[in-house]
Amino acid sequence: MRVLVISDTHGRHGNLKKVLKTEPPFDLVIHLGDAEGTEEYIAQMADCPLEIVSGNSDFFSALCPEKEILVGKYKILITHGHYYNVNAGIEDIKKEAEGRDCGIVMFGHTHRPLLKYTKKTIIVNPGSLSYPRQEGKEPSYIIMETDQNGDASFQIRYLEEI
Repeated sequence: MRVLVISDTHGRHGNLKKVLKTEPPFDLVIHLGDAEGTEEYIAQMADCPLEIVSGNSDFFSALCPEKEILVGKYKILITHGHYYNVNAGIEDIKKEAEGRDCGIVMFGHTHRPLLKYTKKTIIVNPGSLSYPRQEGKEPSYIIMETDQNGDASFQIRYLEEI
């Protein structure tokens, strides 16, 4: 299974269109919030199933603030991250994922990509395709792939690399 993990597009879709054009095909797109009311448009562009949660900029959204989904052999907590104070660190969100027995937690909000493996949990943040904040400020996303055994691998990718 090939999964595109994105966050914080903030209604700007030019870079997402580039990724979807140059990286296909995907079996699933996961959007970790701050789509700003464009979730139906993203679903049409993705042309595959979309899992999406609300973020702090998704005012009046009917989207859930978090979900637990299954991909491969993993239970994954997907959330925007602002309820777990991720700008100050990942300890709270890591504890939440472990408490729910999730092997992976995915979040956005910081606009900075992160891929961290701990004893119990893989912590994933794709950064932002629209407003990156990390050094170099390159738009970023993550490709998750699962093999025939359901094991996952992840790559942080930057728009300039494609």
